[in-house]
Amino acid sequence: MTTTAQGLGRLDAAAVAEALGQGNCGEVAGDAGRRAQYSADASNYRQIPLAVVFPRERQHVLNALAVCRRLGVPVTSRGAGTSTSGQAVGSGVVLDFSRYFNRLLALDPQARTATVQPGIVLDDLQTAAAEHGLLFGPDPSTHSRCTLGGMIGNNACGTHSVAWGRTSDNVVELEVVTYRGTVVRLGEMTQAEIDEAVAAGGDRGRLIASLHRLAQSNLATLRTELGRFPRQVSGYALEHLLPEHRFDLAKALVGSEGTLAVILSATVRLISPPRARALVVLGFRDACAAADAVPALLDHRLLALEGLDQALTDIVTRPETRAAIDTLPAAQAWLFAELGGTTDELPQRARALTAAAEQAAGFVGSEIVTDSARARRLWRIREDGAGLATRLPDGSEAWPGWEDAAVPPDRLGAYLREFTELLEQHHLQGAVYGHFGEGCLHVRIDFDLTTEEGTAVFRSFVTDAAKLIAAHGGSLSGEHGDGQARSELLPMMYGPEVMALFEQFKDIWDPDNGLNPGMIVQPLPVDSNLRVSPHRTPLPLVTVLPFHADDGDFAKATRRCVGVGKCRTASHRGDVMCPSYRVTLDERDSTRGRARLLYEMTQGEVITDGWRSTEVRDALDLCLSCKGCSVDCPVGVDVATYKSEFLHHHYKGRFRPASHYTMGWLPLLSRLAARIPRVVNALTASRLSPLIKRLGGIAAEREVPRFTEQTFLSWFRTRTPGGDGHRGPVVLWVDSFNNHFSPEVLKAGVEVLEHAGFRVQVPDGTQCCGLTWITTGQLGIARRIAGRTVAALAPAARAGTPVVGLEPSCTAALKSDLPELLDGNTDAQALARATVTLAELLVHHAPDWQPPRVEARSISQTHCHQHATSGFSADSTLLDAMGVDNDSLDSGCCGLAGNFGFERGHYDVSVAAGEQVLLPAVRAASHDTVVLADGFSCRTQIAQQTDRRGTHLAELLARALPSHRPSA
Repeated sequence: MTTTAQGLGRLDAAAVAEALGQGNCGEVAGDAGRRAQYSADASNYRQIPLAVVFPRERQHVLNALAVCRRLGVPVTSRGAGTSTSGQAVGSGVVLDFSRYFNRLLALDPQARTATVQPGIVLDDLQTAAAEHGLLFGPDPSTHSRCTLGGMIGNNACGTHSVAWGRTSDNVVELEVVTYRGTVVRLGEMTQAEIDEAVAAGGDRGRLIASLHRLAQSNLATLRTELGRFPRQVSGYALEHLLPEHRFDLAKALVGSEGTLAVILSATVRLISPPRARALVVLGFRDACAAADAVPALLDHRLLALEGLDQALTDIVTRPETRAAIDTLPAAQAWLFAELGGTTDELPQRARALTAAAEQAAGFVGSEIVTDSARARRLWRIREDGAGLATRLPDGSEAWPGWEDAAVPPDRLGAYLREFTELLEQHHLQGAVYGHFGEGCLHVRIDFDLTTEEGTAVFRSFVTDAAKLIAAHGGSLSGEHGDGQARSELLPMMYGPEVMALFEQFKDIWDPDNGLNPGMIVQPLPVDSNLRVSPHRTPLPLVTVLPFHADDGDFAKATRRCVGVGKCRTASHRGDVMCPSYRVTLDERDSTRGRARLLYEMTQGEVITDGWRSTEVRDALDLCLSCKGCSVDCPVGVDVATYKSEFLHHHYKGRFRPASHYTMGWLPLLSRLAARIPRVVNALTASRLSPLIKRLGGIAAEREVPRFTEQTFLSWFRTRTPGGDGHRGPVVLWVDSFNNHFSPEVLKAGVEVLEHAGFRVQVPDGTQCCGLTWITTGQLGIARRIAGRTVAALAPAARAGTPVVGLEPSCTAALKSDLPELLDGNTDAQALARATVTLAELLVHHAPDWQPPRVEARSISQTHCHQHATSGFSADSTLLDAMGVDNDSLDSGCCGLAGNFGFERGHYDVSVAAGEQVLLPAVRAASHDTVVLADGFSCRTQIAQQTDRRGTHLAELLARALPSHRPSA
């Protein structure tokens, strides 16, 4: 077997990109930023590619292979880049199929098949299939972003493989192209079809002849060594070449990890799902006891049987998910068993399943979950497992590397006990979860890859674990593939004869070793190319913000991103992350893409100019600073904070964009405008408006909000307090936005608070949370402003007086940003604890107050920062008590996001983000439906893009009070 690696030393990225660009290969990128973004997947591994190609059509793929073949450059196929084994990164050219080569080509409801391009996202196929009452059976936890090509590459399985099998069980036909350019259509073949193909000759005939000879010469080995149990995924699936399996070359190619051919299209089988489903949660004293119970439970015709350890649930912080966990049966481990059938039969079958579980040693309790919303929240824990498990309860980092081993289910308990002992012997720990029903365990382990000693422990452990899995008749990989993580270990699972067959199989398909070299055969060492390595010295980057959760290490903070790619989800399911990616569908604009660039910046190898990097600056440009990723990312990647830190250093001592001086300094400029509001409003609405916007870095398409003629503070200082104040004082935070642009919101807040029995106070003087300076990276000024604010509010916070905020972004800043800016300041911490939203105050501090009845329908837009810090549960409780029939929109970010939507160059993305869910929902709402939006940005976006007006919760409450008088 020859290798293309020899060509790598002769070429640089620019030359390869130029050749690809001239070869009509689609969109080609060879810049440092793109190469950094594609340097890693969801594994421990990192390889810097020479170029990235985004093919738009079939011919682009063929052309790219021809160019790479001429240059002697290897090719790595990539879908969503969510592989945990390292097979989606390479040192040559990466073909990203997810961006453009992602169409549904055909769907036949009668035949129950679909033909797709490899870059199609699984959920997109499921949506199309659902219109015909069908679905694709395999469903990995990454279903919202993984591609069919990637699933075929790894032979992905997912939660329901107990019932519906692996990807290979559901593939009908593949059209592929080899590195040498031979296009072949693959599927089952009869002996007559084989003979016909061989007789026809040509590249296809020679390929089929060689594969048929390989199978016929090794029938006994294929029958005894391969395909012994469903999750034996490691190596090549040569068992499908057996005559009893109809010499199915398509299935034999599934799981080959892009090492044999490049997929051009795939025809897959669809199934009809059951009419109804039921979730049964079974609690056990530990994960081993849960594993022991599996064989008996499999007799109950399950759709799924998933397991998770308490070590995984202990990591969950998301409030609504935490609430679901806290009501689970008290246990140290759980099995989630799903049944499918008719509504009438499921209760009896659930009871029978529970009765069977009760006979198992270590069983401690059960629950039949009938609430579908709660069931979804519980399944979400399992789906987020790969991300959640990367940080253990003690805060230590945990890594893949041995996260996918599988054994026959009747061996699972014994294997798990010995595996646990092996962890202890190596002084390691990890949270176990996975597909217990098929004997496949996932676990992230706290390897220390930052030191030579820790890396040696990593290698020693995976070597011992490979021996252990072989002793139990298991497979190194159960669905994630071998990649660089396990290929070197395959000889411990398979003997020399099988390994020789794998080599021959690869050589028949790819004699030049041009496709994903180093995977499965001729493997790369398991401990080379590590993304976190003691052999690289990160740049000494000093930060302003403390990054305590990451030990003050900015590189460690950015490597929180382990690549699971949840930020690449384009559909809205109650998450905010990531608004700009949902618009552009460009890896650069995902949370992961930005985190990758920032991490590479800390390494100084591809991104070489540190804080001054233009590649990082440009990638962060479309970050809305919505903070959605801080809570929606399973690992808590917080790009908004990283962006603030980066912008602070990037522009230090240099001129900033004009919007940083206008939008960033808006609170101060607003105070000046408050002296002559009519003049300012006249100017911003005059013929000078385009010039003013241009000089201020403001989008020409945006209407500048009008300043109020009387600020809230001016009004409040001249009013007579109302109510009896029997509940004591509350400090109303007077934010700059509502004070200067919509004082009616703050006035309504005063009316509601006084009606509820609070005595309303406002801070002396004009205060500011500093958010606009934080988001534009002016951290020095932000810190000074935050210090003054904390000093002013310290007496109230120390006294335990609630500080209620009506603008969610400012409330979130008081709760989370100020303690970070003023690290170690106890008054800032006290203020954070004292700060509440209006709904939180009324629900938790005045539980006996009866809110006014409002017999109305509403739709609500949760502000991004509230989503990230407080959530909407208190608001929901209050609206229920008011009698409001509210529909909380799964809309994500409104798109305006403070200064972002006003800045020149952001308008199109800003509006497109709003147009995905929020703005169409507002337009479709009936005239008498209230549009609830507490955020000033949200209300502004709604007002400027629809004919409706957003209403603050305080306004809705105030209007319904019996003593309400409309404010002037």
